[in-house]
Amino acid sequence: MHYVLVSACLLGKKVRYDGQALTVADEILEQWRAEKRIVSVCPEVEAGMSTPRPPAEIIAGDGASVLAGETQVWENEGRDVTADFIEGASIALERCRRFGIKVAVLAESSPSCGSTTIYDGHFAGHKVAGMGVTAALLRQHGVRVFSQHDIARAHLALLDA
Repeated sequence: MHYVLVSACLLGKKVRYDGQALTVADEILEQWRAEKRIVSVCPEVEAGMSTPRPPAEIIAGDGASVLAGETQVWENEGRDVTADFIEGASIALERCRRFGIKVAVLAESSPSCGSTTIYDGHFAGHKVAGMGVTAALLRQHGVRVFSQHDIARAHLALLDA
């Protein structure tokens, strides 16, 4: 049996920056849950960040550029939280290694978990193409990352894992 890494907020855990969940109702996700395939993670909480917490965005880049040291993650209140985001991504990667995980379903648009879009760093609600820090680190290490909008594709990838 292959495990799948899933963002905790998608599983109903109130760990998002605003103290809420982003619960997804999906038959495949429920099947994985019943089969005990899911390994849950919230990179920010794993790194010790509070819930709730100020919103954070990647400034002028994406997760890959954060990992390369080319840009940072900042809270809207002006605090650099780059180290927290990198630590959370490292914890998620370690969890993937521990459970042999090759597929992850992460919350889209998050500065940690976004797999195709993130917010643009201006705290104005605008999204741009890019991935979050955790999504970037997992991809760099061969984990296939999908959003909650692509669970069916993630399931197919899991069958091939």
